[in-house]
Amino acid sequence: QVHVVESGGGLVQPGGSLRLSCVASGRALSSDVMGWFRQAPGKEREFVATISRVGGSIVYTDSVKGRFTISRDNAKNTVYLQMNNLKPEDTAVYYCAARGSGYTVLKTTAVDYAYWGQGTQVTVSS
Repeated sequence: QVHVVESGGGLVQPGGSLRLSCVASGRALSSDVMGWFRQAPGKEREFVATISRVGGSIVYTDSVKGRFTISRDNAKNTVYLQMNNLKPEDTAVYYCAARGSGYTVLKTTAVDYAYWGQGTQVTVSS
């Protein structure tokens, strides 16, 4: 089992940047495909980005392509989400998730991820 904790959220003006971090404990993060999801008030949780176990494959949702970058440092058991040119519609609670040991296929649906953090709030407002 793996435990993940997100950090790095906050209030930022439109056009600004934030970097979210997700630190894992319990076992090596290199065993897991990792993903970032977000949930805005009154909306369903939606996929943002996912990265393969060694970082060679990445998928983004269309709305963040060119603005967000997912990366990982397995030596630090950490996954990152660099968010640039933030927009008000990016406001949400952002969640880090792990697929579970043994899975190698990148997935974009929440049901395919077994372990979740508590989330970190990102608010984009002037």
